[in-house]
Amino acid sequence: QVQLVESGGGLVQPGGSLRLSCKVSGRTFRQHNMAWFRQAPGKEREFVAALSWNGYSTYYSGSVKGRFTVFREDADNIVYVQMNSLKPEDAAVYYCASPERTYGAMEDMPRYYDYWGQGTQVTVSS
Repeated sequence: QVQLVESGGGLVQPGGSLRLSCKVSGRTFRQHNMAWFRQAPGKEREFVAALSWNGYSTYYSGSVKGRFTVFREDADNIVYVQMNSLKPEDAAVYYCASPERTYGAMEDMPRYYDYWGQGTQVTVSS
């Protein structure tokens, strides 16, 4: 059974940093792309960042590029997103996701992802 469990959300001031974690279990970690999405109240779920199955490639939305970094720790089957220079508009519930298929290209649409975590809340406010 594939499980994705996020953690690390919280309240941070504008300009601050947070690191979110996504623990993956129930599958071979290094065969699947991973992605982070976020959803703010009243808005659609939007793509944030993706990491390729081999860990060599990343893909970011324009709104976070240069501020967020996605990476993984293979030994612990954890994918992270380091979020710096946070803005109030970054506030949302953040989800990690992974597709059923192995390998392949990174995607930025939710419909390509089959497994989702429960989400972790990020609040950016002074």
